[in-house]
Amino acid sequence: MSRPSTTAANTDVDAVTEAVLTASRLLVAVSARSIAAAGDLVTVPQFRLLVILDSRGPMKHALLADLLGVTPSTASRMVDRLVGIDLVARQHSPSSRREIVVELTDEGARVVRRVTNRRRREIADIVAKMPAQARSGLVDVLTAFANAGGEPSASLSSGDMVWD
Repeated sequence: MSRPSTTAANTDVDAVTEAVLTASRLLVAVSARSIAAAGDLVTVPQFRLLVILDSRGPMKHALLADLLGVTPSTASRMVDRLVGIDLVARQHSPSSRREIVVELTDEGARVVRRVTNRRRREIADIVAKMPAQARSGLVDVLTAFANAGGEPSASLSSGDMVWD
């Protein structure tokens, strides 16, 4: 059996990359609309912080910054803003009183659920418009993509319903 040429493999990666970029624009737009429609005064990056805490639980600032892909000072400013509107709280670490961890408040969890449910409905409407044949392999492909990027399943978040 012959292997595809390097050029063909690169073209395949390029085509998939373009398709994912296009789909990601749509998903960012859906997310932004969901946040705006929920009336919550958070930005998309701040909502990402809330989702990380919802899916992974309380954590130190440094780990949170790493998962967000921002500097610790940027993460700290985001946390300050979210503490100010009671969506996250800072607590002493149970393992060391010198360490501070960030955790989602009950109100923060409600925001994640509200926005996620709006986003879920809009995505379901989009998926329903796809031909059944195109939908058939989508779960496996998107799951593999999310796994390759290190993203936990949406079903692991307490604010998300299981759909994958």
